[in-house]
Amino acid sequence: MAPPPIVLGAQGIDLTSRFAFTTTVAASPSASSETVIATLTALGNVSVQSGVYVYGWAAYTVGGSGTAVTLQLKRTSTGGAVVATTGALNKTAASLYADDVQAVDTGATVPGQVYVLTMTVTGGVSTSTVSAVMLNAVIV
Repeated sequence: MAPPPIVLGAQGIDLTSRFAFTTTVAASPSASSETVIATLTALGNVSVQSGVYVYGWAAYTVGGSGTAVTLQLKRTSTGGAVVATTGALNKTAASLYADDVQAVDTGATVPGQVYVLTMTVTGGVSTSTVSAVMLNAVIV
């Protein structure tokens, strides 16, 4: 049986207030402190039906003596509510890695919800280098 044909088109529908992203590296972690590596103010004044899909990705080189990395998605700042975490991922100092973390935030407040992607290097004694990030959010 053939699938039903598309009967409605999406041209003329503006969904830009439901999508937001950044690729700007805000900072790189110094030693073992939790550091905001990307910040995103999510979206316009639209209704949230299911939640906000939040996705964070980072490419980074672990600083000297680093043994693990934790990426977290949080609301507002480092002190904000944790939306998702990778937990401690075993890593080796001076090596390049790329990892991601994602979640559906059902407690988002729009408009103006702020999300941050944070990184903590366990055992780090020098600065790690974040070379690229992607933090995006989609209101569904």
